[in-house]
Amino acid sequence: MKLSDTLSNTKTEFTPLGDEVKMYVCGPNLYGPCHVGHALSFIVFDVLRRYLEYKGYNVRHVQNFTDIEDRIIELSNTEHKDIKDISDHYIDRFMQEMDQLGIKRAHFYPRATEYIPQMIEIVTGLINKDLAYEVDGDVYFRVQKFSGYGKLSKRSLEEMEAGARIEIDPRKDDPMDFAVWKASKRGEPAWDSPWGQGRPGWHIECSGMSLSLLGNQFDIHGGGHDVIFPHHENEIAQSEGYTSVEPVVRYWVHNGLLRLTETDDEKMTRHSGNFVSLEEALATHSADALRLFLLSAHYRSPRAYSEAELDAHERSLERIRSALREPGNPNGESMDLSTYRVHFDEVMDDDLNTPRAISVLFDLIREINRARTENKNIHEAQLLLRDLGGVLGLTFSESQGVDNQAAGPFVELLVNVRTELRTARQFALADSIRDRLTELGVTLEDSSQGTRWRF
Repeated sequence: MKLSDTLSNTKTEFTPLGDEVKMYVCGPNLYGPCHVGHALSFIVFDVLRRYLEYKGYNVRHVQNFTDIEDRIIELSNTEHKDIKDISDHYIDRFMQEMDQLGIKRAHFYPRATEYIPQMIEIVTGLINKDLAYEVDGDVYFRVQKFSGYGKLSKRSLEEMEAGARIEIDPRKDDPMDFAVWKASKRGEPAWDSPWGQGRPGWHIECSGMSLSLLGNQFDIHGGGHDVIFPHHENEIAQSEGYTSVEPVVRYWVHNGLLRLTETDDEKMTRHSGNFVSLEEALATHSADALRLFLLSAHYRSPRAYSEAELDAHERSLERIRSALREPGNPNGESMDLSTYRVHFDEVMDDDLNTPRAISVLFDLIREINRARTENKNIHEAQLLLRDLGGVLGLTFSESQGVDNQAAGPFVELLVNVRTELRTARQFALADSIRDRLTELGVTLEDSSQGTRWRF
């Protein structure tokens, strides 16, 4: 199995450090609801974990919650709410939405505020090594003292400084030095430290949590392409500077970003308002459709959100469910399935090539449908389809999407309207109702006794 490693900038054979694959994935900042762009990252690393487990690896999966940072503090002050109450609310919402998406729960969900002592220990160690310095209760990392700074983002200090909007602070030794500890300010939560009351910088939070739970070196660190710099770059400097272990992470894996439309220049972000919330997406589309949409491009590729593509994936799912729903001849000739798992493993081994893996699934579906018409035994093929689909987190559930019980009366009403339109020979309108219901996962079956429907 090969993975694209951002640090080496190569597709590299994956070899874990030990019997257990240790994987850390950057989680959400808890100042608002998650959007579909967030879901892209969480689904990608869910599939990576599923595939590693499918190949026989034990995985220790850690995903953090950033429950203290500037925007959460701002929200707390604006809405006059306790930071913990805000964090608890968005964590509960996050977990519910991840469960809806079928994302396997991580083994550990550390909160940044639970690891303040470990962060203070790292900052102290950096100061002792002259890699950090204190000024008026703030502590800054000396980027010039860390010889490998820029190795992840492939930029020199001069390039970073030229391209960055740096607030001039005469207290810093160098404009690029970044905060690992921030002195207490009015209206902000604070913790005791050797440098007075304060709170951790954003970057030190992940160093504290990852090193505490996975050790001084671990296998995979995941996140979006947007956090390569400065977040992950600074994380490397802090962690390797503190531990003297290099590399702290064997494989840096980064997913591409999702835009709201093809014409957008920027990724989906909450602060800009150009996003589709997960709540909205899951209210109108099944989890399987969202997965198929997000996995139909390679995980490293940028792409745009598309309702039309999601609707197409809903229709594709009905083809899959039909292939799984209808039996073949249990006494018939068995299908030759020897190549499908081999092809699936080959493309997934090639840097988690989910678009080609999905193609393998549809090749198998076509063969199942052909074998059924030839009166063959398709049971083993259906089991294989479920097995391989499960590696991608697909359930092929008949009841995904809208609440079937609640939607039932409305579907019944539309079916009756369609029947009246057909009686009135208004076939175009009747067909449009049928097409739209199909897109929503409702199958209509016309017969001489009337129209039956099912989800």
